[in-house]
Amino acid sequence: MSAFSWPARVYWEDTDGGGIVYYANYLRYLERARTEWLRARGHSQRELARDAGILFTVVSLRVDYRAPARLDDELQITCEPQPEGAASLRFVQRIYRAGAALGRSHNLLVEANVRVACLDARTLRPKRLPEFLLEALATEEGIAHG
Repeated sequence: MSAFSWPARVYWEDTDGGGIVYYANYLRYLERARTEWLRARGHSQRELARDAGILFTVVSLRVDYRAPARLDDELQITCEPQPEGAASLRFVQRIYRAGAALGRSHNLLVEANVRVACLDARTLRPKRLPEFLLEALATEEGIAHG
């Protein structure tokens, strides 16, 4: 499956006193990229909660920090989702410094593995992934392998 990619820039508010991105702020970039991945498929978090009655929540996360991002850097954040069980998705995500070819190790800043559960918006209990999402994942998988 080809990775979804979303651009971002490092602002002053993202950094510590030395102009380097504060480690917890990388989680914001990862979250925004997953949200934009969903939006690129025609769905917003608000619409899914209101109309489909589902929410997504992070249930596990592993982050490996490879190199620092700095003030004013342009970033590319990637998402590679895979269904994992009936009610969760696993996202392999990476953050690169933009401007050079993606995938080159010296541009890789962060690697993350994020497991997201689908929940019933009312009860907050696990709920099966919606069919439209499974179909979108299957289509992307077919495009990447076809």
